[in-house]
Amino acid sequence: MYALTIFTPTYNRAHTLERTYRSLCAQSARDFEWLVVDDGSTDGTRRLVEGFAAEGIIPVRYIYKENGGLHTGYNTAYANIDSPLCCCVDSDDYMPEDAVAIILDQWKRRGSEAYAGLIGLDFDAHTGKPLGGYFPEGLKECWFLDLYIRGIHRADTKPVMRTELMQEVAPQVGFEGEKSFNPVYMMLQVCDRLPLLVVNENLCWVDYQTGADSMSGAIWQQYVASPRSFAKLRRLEMTLRHNTALNRARSAAHYVASCLIARDGKWLATSPRPGLTLAMAPAGLLIWALIKYKTRLKSKTIPK
Repeated sequence: MYALTIFTPTYNRAHTLERTYRSLCAQSARDFEWLVVDDGSTDGTRRLVEGFAAEGIIPVRYIYKENGGLHTGYNTAYANIDSPLCCCVDSDDYMPEDAVAIILDQWKRRGSEAYAGLIGLDFDAHTGKPLGGYFPEGLKECWFLDLYIRGIHRADTKPVMRTELMQEVAPQVGFEGEKSFNPVYMMLQVCDRLPLLVVNENLCWVDYQTGADSMSGAIWQQYVASPRSFAKLRRLEMTLRHNTALNRARSAAHYVASCLIARDGKWLATSPRPGLTLAMAPAGLLIWALIKYKTRLKSKTIPK
């Protein structure tokens, strides 16, 4: 058994995967394996990854599955990981050569069952700077949700999680035909129970891709394409213990908007906070109108 599994859900990213692979081959610590979950690629990803495995430089596992969206790739990964720690590195990202060494050293010295895992920094591959800057000096641990809602760090980060905890909340059950269900849904459940150790160092170089196939791309279209998934995420957010009243209200408004897109007439009955949801319904209606406007505007700008 390895100490760490680095998993990469991928879909038609054969053109970026080699950079991820080569960065893992260059790691100064080797007590890890790379698990590639292919979400139905048609661009030769299987052949490429099998070639990596044949090189024998690092242990590589490849799993093919039918296309189902990013969260299903996470589900498959968690079902097949047996190392104590796991970390997702996207198919367009790569790791600095000391990342695994930092992760394993920090967890060995500071880790325990009192923590859900640890969280480090993502660095922009183009600017060489940490996304959102460094964590506040002296911050040793934090609640994951606090990073954003309390303004501690408002940018993408690199979490490394205890596998057993993620397996307790997996699989993430989505909805037929909806592929834009953010796998943060699972992490929020775990990180509402336990805090994370803070590692103020670069654990991943991030090179954002554009287009509808990325979770960050075409977000307005994703709201429309996966409304029940977004509504489910907002319901969870309204129940989190480590949340603020303001953010619960925001979640309630977005929940209403998603239910309107999904034409879910039971939106109030299925809300975990019906009073708050009713109060935020006017704001939700405005968000719904904005989403409809944005998606109509975008569709008019796409060449036919």
